[in-house]
This record gives sequence, structure tokens and C-alpha cells, in this order.
Amino acid sequence: MSGYSNVGQSSVYEAGDQRNLKKSEQPSRPRYEEGVEHSHIPNDSKDERSIANRLANEERKLNRDEDDPQTKALKKDPTLPAKLHGNEPSKGAKVDADLQAEEEEYLKRKHKK
Repeated sequence: MSGYSNVGQSSVYEAGDQRNLKKSEQPSRPRYEEGVEHSHIPNDSKDERSIANRLANEERKLNRDEDDPQTKALKKDPTLPAKLHGNEPSKGAKVDADLQAEEEEYLKRKHKK
């Protein structure tokens, strides 16, 4: 049908760009990564993990350290992350630092009595 058209050039109607590539010419994509971290939701009732795997997961949670060093430092000084990145601490961080200082002072006074 397209060969009978008088509009445009015949090369416009050729299907050269619509041909499928051979399997060897197709670009390969990366394989699906198995066992991605956090791919299982621990409380998912439809998850097919065994009871032993669930118990092992709970045991790992009990044995691991609660806070990493950065979180421990943040608990000591709420303005620390901003200072480490060269920024001025936010108003909330400053208020938290003031409250923390007041609480420490109050506890020191209370222990002296």
C-alpha cells in the first residue's frame, strides 16, 4: 500500500528502522540482583521465610550494637552534624543543645544535695 503513495520519498516508508535486532546484537542488561538488603519485611505474614530464619533475625537484632558512632556523637551534641558539614546549626538543634545543657546542670545540682 505504501508503495503506491505519491507523497514524500519512498525511503520514508521503508521499514529499515523497524527491524528487530538479532539476540547477539541486543544490548545486554544487568542481571537481577538476588538477596537485596532489606528486601524482606520482618513482620510480613505472607513472607515465606522459615521460622529458623525469623529467629536468627531476632537474635541478630538483640546482639547488635544499638547506635553507630555517629549517632552516639549526635546524642552528645545535637549541633554536631551541622558543624561537621560546615553549616550553622538549625534553631531546633540549638534549642536541643540548650535543653540538654540545662538538664545536665539540673542533674548535677540534684546529685550534690
